[in-house]
Amino acid sequence: MEYYSNFRDKRPLAERMRPESLEEFVGQKHIVGKDMLLDRAIRAGVLGSCIFFGPPGTGKTTLAHIIASQSKGKMVTLNAVSSGVAEAKACIEEAKKDFELFGQRTYLFLDECHRWSKAQSDCVLQAIEEGHIIFVGSTTENPYTSMTRAIVSRCRVFEFKPIEPKDVVEVLQRAIIDKEKGLGNLPVECGKDALEYFAWACGGDVRQALNGLELAVSTTNINKQKKIVITKEIATQSIGKMGLSMDSGLYYDLLSAFCKSLRGSDSDAALYYSQRLISAGIDPKIIARRMIAHASEDIGMADSNALLLACCAMYSCEKLGLPECLLTLSHAIIYICEAEKSNSVYLAMSSAHEDVEKTRDDAVPNNLKNHPSINDDKTGGYKYPHDFGGYVKQQYLPNKLKNKRYYIPKKNGREKGMIRKKDMF
Repeated sequence: MEYYSNFRDKRPLAERMRPESLEEFVGQKHIVGKDMLLDRAIRAGVLGSCIFFGPPGTGKTTLAHIIASQSKGKMVTLNAVSSGVAEAKACIEEAKKDFELFGQRTYLFLDECHRWSKAQSDCVLQAIEEGHIIFVGSTTENPYTSMTRAIVSRCRVFEFKPIEPKDVVEVLQRAIIDKEKGLGNLPVECGKDALEYFAWACGGDVRQALNGLELAVSTTNINKQKKIVITKEIATQSIGKMGLSMDSGLYYDLLSAFCKSLRGSDSDAALYYSQRLISAGIDPKIIARRMIAHASEDIGMADSNALLLACCAMYSCEKLGLPECLLTLSHAIIYICEAEKSNSVYLAMSSAHEDVEKTRDDAVPNNLKNHPSINDDKTGGYKYPHDFGGYVKQQYLPNKLKNKRYYIPKKNGREKGMIRKKDMF
């Protein structure tokens, strides 16, 4: 620990090891691999405005700096959280002068660009079109849903993927032996299993892996052999378990996958997606609410017990909370998946709603009115069903819809063989 405290460069290891060229950059081969579009554009110095989006620690900021240095341009960095229209306009004015006087291109790098408002985004549109700035945005959110269309339409969007474990191991090994920027001046020995654990536990976030390695080295004493030995146990303590960060796009994708698994009767998939959502910190009541909706939409009259179990799961989430409610939640998920499916309730509701929209002013039959008027619709007086043994045939729907059928039983589960009372007489 004393050895590390005397280390001259106090910047975080992840910052010191930030790649400065495409040759040092790891990962994202689908966009910066040899002869890929982004690789060719950067090397040719013709890359236009673009937006990088993807999980944290995947190289978005690093690649933006490489682009600016490769093209010998000027890099101006703003953060969407703390900057406003005034700061952006000042950058644009200076960029215009540099372009007109020296022919120098200015790269405006905006971190967390999805946080900019419409007014902030609009102030750079003209500068982008005129070529006074090259806009490079970085975001963890899907720009197609989180940013204004005007600015997205003027940029090429590149999606960054989590870094592969083998690439993370390569970065860690480079940091251990690099004497100029890394830990090469320290007697660090990191076993293969420890490196692989860092690479797995970071969840594709290189920054997190480097931070974990730095913490491990800085808190480990030198042994009798004058070595700082990082074992898997130390790695586990330094970085913890794999992170499950989630942006809004991934959240809705996982929720969609969960709902479609319920409908598709795959209880294994539904359990997996529910646990993945909960492990990322999602309130289990959100899952329970979707189950209540699907119990009627996709199962309905085929097995009404599904709705009861879904409601019990919601009650358990509200009254017991985590982790106890997870058993009830999983119980309901399995039941809903394995139950017979029928969308007759959904179809009946939709059909009735469609007719409501078309026949808004249709009158209530006279026999159903609270205070019946003169019998001008020939429906007669109201017949009390219990006086006729529980059911009596009479008109309930308005005249224009009196023969309409909304609920049509399907041949699944408890609906199989069902005959509606109004069709029996």
